Amino acid sequence: MSLSIIVIVKNEEPMIRECLASVAWADEIIVLDSGSTDQTVAICKEYTDHVYETDWPGFGPQKNRVLDYATKDWVLSIDADERISYDLQTEIKRIIQMPKRHDAYSMPRRSNYCGRYMKHSGWWPDRVVRLFRRGKAHFSDDLVHERLITHVKVGKLKEPIIHESLLTLEQILNTINSYSTAGAKMMSEENQQAGLCKAIGHGLWMFIRTYFLRAGFLDGKEGFMLAISNAEGTYYRYLKLMVLNREKQEEL
Repeated sequence: MSLSIIVIVKNEEPMIRECLASVAWADEIIVLDSGSTDQTVAICKEYTDHVYETDWPGFGPQKNRVLDYATKDWVLSIDADERISYDLQTEIKRIIQMPKRHDAYSMPRRSNYCGRYMKHSGWWPDRVVRLFRRGKAHFSDDLVHERLITHVKVGKLKEPIIHESLLTLEQILNTINSYSTAGAKMMSEENQQAGLCKAIGHGLWMFIRTYFLRAGFLDGKEGFMLAISNAEGTYYRYLKLMVLNREKQEEL
C-alpha cells in the first residue's frame, strides 16, 4: 500500500521545511500553493516535484483541489504547521499494510499555544481524521474550519500529530482576524443573523466553555490567554456578520 501526503500552503517559509521533512518517507508529496511571495515554493520543490499553484477559494475547496492530485492508495492530509513524529510515522506505515483495517483513521493532535503544549481547553486530545483510503473521503466546502467527510467507519491511531499552531501573539491576532472574517462570510451566505448582544453573548459563552467547562484553567496562564483568544474570535465573527448583513440590506 502506498501513501500520498497532501499540503496546502501560502507564505509558510518559517514552517514548511520541518513539515515536509517529517513526511519525506512517504511515496508522494503534493503541495498546492496559493500565491506565496516568500521562499515557500522553492523550499517545497526541494522535497517534491509535485508543487502546483492556484488561487485561494477557502480552506475546504483548496484541500479538495490538492486531494484531486493524489495518486496513491492512501492519503494523509497535514497542514504546514504540523509535524509527523517518528512514532506516528511507524504507526501509519503499520496500519496501511495491515490486511484488515478501517478505510479512515483519526489521530490526536498536540497543539502548541505560545510555547505551551495544551493539555486541556478543548485542545487535547483534539482528534482529527486525516488518514484515509483515496476515494473514501473528501473535505467539506467550508471556507474555514473545514472537516473531512467520510461514510466509512473511522479507526483511531494512538500517536499524535505535533501542531506548532500559534507560537506568537502576532500569529494569534492575525488568525483571529482572518478566521473571523471567513466565518462571518460563511454565516452571511447562510442568511444567519447577528447583533451586538448576540456577539457579546457568544463571545462570553466561548470564554466560559474554554476556560471552565474544558478546564482551560489547568493550562496555566496560556489557558486563560487561549480562552480570551477564543472569545475574541467568536465576538468578532458575529460582529463582522452584523456589519455584512447591514451592508447587504443597504444594497437592496
